[in-house]
Amino acid sequence: MRKFLSVLLLTACSGAVFAQTNTEEVVRRVADNIIKTTTFKFVNSKTGEKFDSTKGLAPSGDVKAESKYNRWMYVNGVLTAGMMQTAAVLNDKKYSDYSLHNFQFIFNSLPYFEEVRKDKSVKVEYGPYFNISNLDACGAMSAGLMDVYALDNRKDYRTYLDRSVDYISNKQLRLPDGTLCRPNPRKNTIWADDLYMSIPFLARMGKLTGNTKYFDDAIKQVENFNKYLYDTNTGLYWHNYYSDVEMNGVGHWGRANGWLAVAQTELLRNLPANHPKRAELIRLLLRQIVGFARYQDQSGLWHQLLDKPDSYLETSVTAMYTYAVARAVNEGWINEKYISIAREGWKGLTAKVTTDGQLEDVCIGTNMDEAIKFYYTRPKELNDTHGLGAILLAGTEMIKAEKSTK
Repeated sequence: MRKFLSVLLLTACSGAVFAQTNTEEVVRRVADNIIKTTTFKFVNSKTGEKFDSTKGLAPSGDVKAESKYNRWMYVNGVLTAGMMQTAAVLNDKKYSDYSLHNFQFIFNSLPYFEEVRKDKSVKVEYGPYFNISNLDACGAMSAGLMDVYALDNRKDYRTYLDRSVDYISNKQLRLPDGTLCRPNPRKNTIWADDLYMSIPFLARMGKLTGNTKYFDDAIKQVENFNKYLYDTNTGLYWHNYYSDVEMNGVGHWGRANGWLAVAQTELLRNLPANHPKRAELIRLLLRQIVGFARYQDQSGLWHQLLDKPDSYLETSVTAMYTYAVARAVNEGWINEKYISIAREGWKGLTAKVTTDGQLEDVCIGTNMDEAIKFYYTRPKELNDTHGLGAILLAGTEMIKAEKSTK
């Protein structure tokens, strides 16, 4: 009997170690594939000629970053956050070195593209860097850059960060009550996505500078987005709010809900521990977690339209939800039993990672529409960048959760 119990205990322990190793293997597979497929080159889109740098090139609007990971896009800000956390959790600087290299590659080339911009008739690479005209152009990339800045405090990085936060704080369109909004697709539309395009950076800036105005603004956005977008009937959030008719849109789109969850999580992890609003923010996050847990598929995944089981299962929202739940448990904000939601989510995600580290079934970039069919029919792609930063964040939090249960 004693021998049987010993074997049983050894088997259980081996299973726990295997689960941890397997999670790390999946995270590394995804991250290593990103590193492997990032070229750090520029290409002339007309001639096909490739260059290691822009040094010595004649100004041309045809010169572009070859790799999608080297472009100035909000999805790459999320990817940076994921890579930086991967480096920290796995104690492997090759992942942080990748992100440092990426921003060095971009910023070292900016003088060339500044010269190209003198020709007003061409669309220049890194245009959103030069012309901040919306939250997509600055918020997520600034959050990622902030993580890199902690290790590489270049003066031009800080100059951009200051310019970016000035845009969000003082120039971005807002409703009369201060809620961030956009001029499209209709006047003063609130996009759920914009909580992520602002909050993680504002929270980081508050932590970096010690200036509470950034935390105050971030908290106000969380409260107001909950006021405008939360649907009490479902426990989910609408993708948008149309100010012109004072009415929500038609869909509980998955990734929009995921942006909300990650944004609130990022605020809490940067907020001072004794902040008087912390308990309220945790309550709002828990309310969202309980709400979306009701719609989790048996596979562990969530649907493109969360409350529509006939819409396809989608991985970017699943990664975002998994991250938010695992982080909340790991930080002790919510009861540890909620980790079961994240475990099921991670199980579903791992089944969607290919042998070469690509993530399946990621909804492509998505606008909004008055017809629900728009969301149903949005294409899903293999390894679309919208899912990659999120799955790294999710996987590394799951590694931390698995270690805490050993």
